[in-house]
Amino acid sequence: MGDNSSIAFEHLKLTADSEIPFDLFVSKKYKGLGLRGFVRYADSNGNLVYTVKKSSAASDRDCVKQLLDSSGNILISIKQVDKGSWRGYKGNGEGKEVIFTVEKHVDESSRNEFRVLLVNDSNNEDSKSELLMKGNPFRRSCTIYKGDSIVAQTSLMYKLGMGKVFVPRNRFRVTVFPGFADRSLVACLIAVYFDGRKLWI
Repeated sequence: MGDNSSIAFEHLKLTADSEIPFDLFVSKKYKGLGLRGFVRYADSNGNLVYTVKKSSAASDRDCVKQLLDSSGNILISIKQVDKGSWRGYKGNGEGKEVIFTVEKHVDESSRNEFRVLLVNDSNNEDSKSELLMKGNPFRRSCTIYKGDSIVAQTSLMYKLGMGKVFVPRNRFRVTVFPGFADRSLVACLIAVYFDGRKLWI
């Protein structure tokens, strides 16, 4: 696995590259008893799209997780820099190229809110875009907004039959709506939003 140097910031721009919503199905997997789990994002056919796991190079004191594509290339490294504060770096993070920052500004038992700043050029204020994440982590509810528009939204899944039988809360759906180009960014933000929660990464 290595740094995918071909990933460009243009992939983070808000563009209408798809005319229909795209679903990512999220679940937590374990390689064995007592081993750290990882988060798997699959498409509607069950094909692997992304995984999020702790960096193998990170020490126990470091809170660094990495988003990998289906081939194992590192797309984004996510580092918790303080309580309620994260940064996303391009690739394995060695170049220290920040592509987003996240700050939690509401932390209540039934409601969390995060401000997300997408950064292209830190010297150019016009190159920055802001998103808002809010919801209820216990209910696995998270909605990501760009202004008044919904970028992405989670929903619990349930089995059809006699009434609604919900699957475990460590399995749910993320719908990315038309108008937002970068699904990998959404996957990262969802990992940040649920970070530290029981049955999560």
